[in-house]
Amino acid sequence: MKIDLPTGPLAGLRIVEFAGLGPAPFACMLLSDMGADVLTIDRPGVPVNDGTNITRRGRRTLQVDLKDPGTVEKVLLILERADVLVEGFRPGVMERLSLGPDLVAARNQRLIYARMTGWGQDGPLAPYAGHDINYIAITGALHAIGHAGGPPVPPLNLVGDYGGGSLFLVAGILAAVYEVGKSGKGQIVDASITDGVTSMMTHFVSQHLRGSFREERGTNILDGGAPYYGIYETSDAKHVCIGPMEPAFFSVLCDLLDVNESLRDAQSDRARWPLLRAEFERAFRSRTRDEWTVRLECTDACFSPVLSISEAMKHPHILARRTFINIDGVSQPAPAPRFSRTPSSVQRRNASGLTEIQTVLDAWCDDSGR
Repeated sequence: MKIDLPTGPLAGLRIVEFAGLGPAPFACMLLSDMGADVLTIDRPGVPVNDGTNITRRGRRTLQVDLKDPGTVEKVLLILERADVLVEGFRPGVMERLSLGPDLVAARNQRLIYARMTGWGQDGPLAPYAGHDINYIAITGALHAIGHAGGPPVPPLNLVGDYGGGSLFLVAGILAAVYEVGKSGKGQIVDASITDGVTSMMTHFVSQHLRGSFREERGTNILDGGAPYYGIYETSDAKHVCIGPMEPAFFSVLCDLLDVNESLRDAQSDRARWPLLRAEFERAFRSRTRDEWTVRLECTDACFSPVLSISEAMKHPHILARRTFINIDGVSQPAPAPRFSRTPSSVQRRNASGLTEIQTVLDAWCDDSGR
């Protein structure tokens, strides 16, 4: 069967991914979409991806028993030909499998060894289990999200696993790929979700240091505390959101909602925020979500309807941008970001999925001088 040639800015980059959950598979999906040849090493008997596990798209899978020393030696032969190794196990697991960074570096000094964990490779919590909600809890992020007077609200696993985890892992790998081109030496990338989320909190830490960020939930501009940056219910029990932080955009919204003249200068007046919120609540409850969309969406009012996943797939802007694509009958997010000259794409669309060690060794024969 014909296999599509890789495309994208990372075409030619060879990545070995040790199968896991959460941020590492999503990071490898992004790298594959950008053209990298990603080989996933998994346990024997794991069901082959039927196409609906989208974060596992675009790569071949090698199922092997890593507790077998002979098999580990063959995996090391593959790693000799790889550019990047990605693993998401607890600290020490890869070392116990005789695949730790020192041993692998002795076989391939250019290899970038990317380690994805929640707590990091060291620290008192490093040996212990956790999930997204735990990692964002100790960074201050979870505490800051939620309604005034209510408990914190978990933001799916977007902030921890994918924001602080996957995206920082990808950034670290790409930086190391750039550096190895100058030094000829690989290095370990220690990507920790807690580190990444803490970095993402930089803006709010800055506000906290300046005394302009309140630690009470629902009292700041970006956490729904400001009436002009929040979510409102419509007459059909659906929701819309607004975010006109700039005075010019706030004025547009007030005009389109016919806000009372006495409140049009209340944007920065916290004392009148309850009155302004009540005015917005009254206005939005007067029409359906779709009626407000027709009236407000294509304006500078910073308005959007709040859509479900199935509705988002059909939104005119999403359709026009081809933000969802269809792969073998499965509708899924398209590769992002977009490149003008070396476009990303879903790799190996015609590949069977499972592969053999010798097939990989033959395909990754050392013909590049690396």
